[in-house]
Amino acid sequence: MDGKTLVARIAAPIGVVMAVYHMWAIAIAPPEAMIFRAVHLAFAMTLILLLHPFSQKDGKRRFIWYDALLFAGTAVALGHLFVNYDYFVNRIIYIDDLQPLDIGAAIILVWAVLDCTRRVIGWALPITALLFMGHALFVTQVNPLTLLDQLYMTTEGIFGSTLGVSAAYVMIFVLFGSFMERTGTGKLFMDFALSLTGRSAGGPGKVAVVSSSLFGTISGSAVANVMVDGPITIPLMKRTGFRPAFAAAVESVASTGGQIMPPIMGAAAFVMAEFLAVPYATVALWALIPSLLYYIACFGAVHFEAKRQGLEGLPANEVPLLVRVLSERGHLFVPVAIILTGMFMGYSAPLCALAGTLACFPVALLRATSRGELKWKLIWEALEDGARNTLSVAMACACAGLVIGSITLTGLGITFTNVVVTLAQDSLILALLLTAVAGIILGMGMPTTPAYIVMVSLMVPALMKLGVIEPAAHMFAFYFAILSAITPPVALAVYAAASLAKANIWEAGWAAVRTGAAGFIVPFMFVYDPALLAIGEWPDILHAAASATVGCLALAAGLYGYLIRPALMWERVVLVAAALCLIKPGVTTDLIGAALIVGVAVAQKAIARELKPRSS
Repeated sequence: MDGKTLVARIAAPIGVVMAVYHMWAIAIAPPEAMIFRAVHLAFAMTLILLLHPFSQKDGKRRFIWYDALLFAGTAVALGHLFVNYDYFVNRIIYIDDLQPLDIGAAIILVWAVLDCTRRVIGWALPITALLFMGHALFVTQVNPLTLLDQLYMTTEGIFGSTLGVSAAYVMIFVLFGSFMERTGTGKLFMDFALSLTGRSAGGPGKVAVVSSSLFGTISGSAVANVMVDGPITIPLMKRTGFRPAFAAAVESVASTGGQIMPPIMGAAAFVMAEFLAVPYATVALWALIPSLLYYIACFGAVHFEAKRQGLEGLPANEVPLLVRVLSERGHLFVPVAIILTGMFMGYSAPLCALAGTLACFPVALLRATSRGELKWKLIWEALEDGARNTLSVAMACACAGLVIGSITLTGLGITFTNVVVTLAQDSLILALLLTAVAGIILGMGMPTTPAYIVMVSLMVPALMKLGVIEPAAHMFAFYFAILSAITPPVALAVYAAASLAKANIWEAGWAAVRTGAAGFIVPFMFVYDPALLAIGEWPDILHAAASATVGCLALAAGLYGYLIRPALMWERVVLVAAALCLIKPGVTTDLIGAALIVGVAVAQKAIARELKPRSS
């Protein structure tokens, strides 16, 4: 047995125990916050040190002594917390002096968090954390011992609320996704999307939009969604005539939207619920209309591009019947329904996710069509994969705690807010543009969750100071942290899709921006009118949603140059202007937008009538 196999065999039961521990904690009652978060971190760092060595060459671990030392140091640092927990909670923060063991343990754990984060998500977030800690030490002259106190001895640093979200929320929802994968739900999603849209114009592109929105319930990662869905949908799109760059764009945009699509959004949504002290269901409600608009615009882009190129759907013999899909595998939707019902009834999101997770295998066993490939070892594999897939989020949240702890201690957030307000010169639109750019830049270098967390600390207070309500400010930051996945030059979802489509990365990147254009516009609109976040009176909400839906379709028509027939340049400009008027809530702008669309439609009809006799 080689070393790599031995490490995998050691890591597997640790991952399973990690998953079972978190399920037990949610079902019974989690221990005190700091203990629960520390146990979560201990499991995560143990697995990372086993599975992601500091260095390896030719498949063999190098500098194993460093990994061993880091493991021992981490064990001492976290063991100190477990053994002397009463000392941690009873001491007076910043007043009682740190003991030598406290100082040593704090330094080791900070270093270990930085290094383990680097191993699973790269350098960007650890460097960001080092910059903020460096600012605290060398610019604001914070006492080093005070900083260590903040980061290690309190719940305002490593063991802060962000790590708590990973432990209490993310872990169980990732497990749910892992269990769904093992029970064949992925095939259900693909067949369901094929049966709905496969035969319509540009059918494979529409299949990508529908199936990727469903796959978002399994994975909160845009890149993971692309790699699961893309190998099926991208070849189908290319086969029916879509350009490779457009096929990559559609898949990357649709997969990225999984993080903003209720009922199960990305990890940052749970962090938002924690920050705002609201139920997760409330965050999902806020996200519902904007996420639907995002997918409607993407769906419209596929439709109008297919119409413009004269592309057809898939042959009937390649499209499963909806009735057959639902009769054979429709029962696999039950775990998702359990989660939705539970949250609607007021139960906590983790408890609902646990119920849905526990239901996956029993539900799959109900029908012969889904139990044929089920084996007991799949449960073990689902538990193991759930733990492994949580590692990057756990370390991102722990490392983000270093950033938040440093910002809180120095008051940098307040300073930065004043700088943004000064630069914007009381102009909300300029502040929004600055925030959007910051979100995209941060999201290019780190996952959505830490990017959103940094924006909450630095940019969101500035928006609120300029009059934006708190939910809208948070949702604005959340959306732009996500959209970096489809925004060049570092568009990770596009890179993944372009590799599958064998398309030029830059061409696919700009095609993705055009396909996902509504995602860049709608956040600005819900800042000015929160009705798009389902905040306010229901008549206003329904009116805003209906007009914005028409606006998103008009936007797709204008960007892709087709409404009733291929559009002239002036018609495309008018359609985009109409879209902006309709997406912005307001009766006056809605009337203007509707009039512009009608005008283009009438012009296109008239020209079509003139061309018809000539062509005949």
